[in-house]
Amino acid sequence: MVMPENVLRTLFESYTGQSLEQLQELPSSGSNRRYFRLLGTTLTLMGVVGNNLEENRAFIYLSRHFREKGLPVPEVVAVSGDQITYLQEDLGSTGLFDLLAKGRESGSYSEEETQLLCRTLKQLPRLQFQGAEGLDWKQCMYEAFDERMVNFDLNYFKYCFLKATGLEFNEERLQDDFEHLKADLLAEESNTFMHRDFQARNILFKDGKPWIIDFQGGRRGPIYYDVASFVWQARSRFPESTKKRLLEAYLKALQQYRKVDESHFYSRLRLFVLFRTLQVLGAYGFRGLFERKAQFIASIPPAMDNLRGLLQTPFTDYPYLNSLLEQITTLPRFQEKLPEKTDKLLVHIYSFSLKKGVPEDLTGNGGGYVFDCRAIHNPGKYERYRNSTGMDADVIRFLEENGEVTTFLESVYKLVDAHVERFLERQFTHLQVSFGCTGGQHRSVYCAEHLASHLSGKFDVKVVVTHREMNIEKSV
Repeated sequence: MVMPENVLRTLFESYTGQSLEQLQELPSSGSNRRYFRLLGTTLTLMGVVGNNLEENRAFIYLSRHFREKGLPVPEVVAVSGDQITYLQEDLGSTGLFDLLAKGRESGSYSEEETQLLCRTLKQLPRLQFQGAEGLDWKQCMYEAFDERMVNFDLNYFKYCFLKATGLEFNEERLQDDFEHLKADLLAEESNTFMHRDFQARNILFKDGKPWIIDFQGGRRGPIYYDVASFVWQARSRFPESTKKRLLEAYLKALQQYRKVDESHFYSRLRLFVLFRTLQVLGAYGFRGLFERKAQFIASIPPAMDNLRGLLQTPFTDYPYLNSLLEQITTLPRFQEKLPEKTDKLLVHIYSFSLKKGVPEDLTGNGGGYVFDCRAIHNPGKYERYRNSTGMDADVIRFLEENGEVTTFLESVYKLVDAHVERFLERQFTHLQVSFGCTGGQHRSVYCAEHLASHLSGKFDVKVVVTHREMNIEKSV
């Protein structure tokens, strides 16, 4: 079996006439494709190895077509006979996502960052309209944004996110609204190119100019989808003022290709923002809630914020879907916010019901502790404690009477104290500790409260306690 590195070497040396002096594999971006930087005597190229032939063929065709139209995409310069391996122009490693790091973290974008965003969005109509001229849609992996695509994405949301919330719902009533939404999304004919994943991670900057990458999933489709994807990208957390400027920049560039009816544009865009939000929640549900990938779990709260903003004006044409979305945004697990920035170590302590799943780590750091309190005698078995919690005196007396909870917590303190001491030494910023019991009301609440008191009294740290099932959060 020929190693892909050897194929890349042969392609590079054949195309450039230079010896390959260095081959560096780049970190994976989440896809199954492998990327390499190939360095010769005087030039560098990017090498790509992908086992999805349809995807490779689509990218190679689209890249060549777009380059003929003068669009800012990487040029494919050499392809192996089996089309599994190819070489493309090296645009460097300066990504728009990284250039926006300060704004993304603070939620406030500087003028320089805003200009980068506007410069990027001004390129989008060029891709959508010029890119569509003479394009053979059959060369795309998927020919068009159509009924099947809408069905796939709505079902992605239903099965990978909505069902994962545990919320009860009527599937027939939901399907009725899905059918109505689908008809509205497909109501407008389009002969423009839809990137399908137009976002900051897929923009590189070289010599101050934005270059568009990862368009292999593109197809014929409406202009609104890519605008919604970019401006309402959950992790970007654009303020309304920034969104307004971005949309103004896009509309100004759009006027070169079609007459703009702003009222119609914003009405249609709102539908696609809803649709895109449902689609990404499906992705975050699958990658985060099922596969437990931290970056996707961390994306759920900002996506919820987007959804809350949308629902300020109800979607009256889809009343059942609208009511379900309103319920989702009020679920305690989605009320959680990303931890605030602090110079101190933040210890976030949760109590929760094990029946409803372990609290997500919203920082994306992973790690920490989850303690099962169910071995401790349960006050919830007795009627007189049913309406009390682990913060009430009668439950505290009950738990402390036989000493089980005290012995349990002594072991917890030893483990967590050692972790806190090491995290302080290494200047880490976050540690999560969770206590679970049957209902998340008595034993777990007691333990969370007592660990919080212990840590705040012993260390110079910031302690936040969240009693998830009681919808209580407080600093200690």
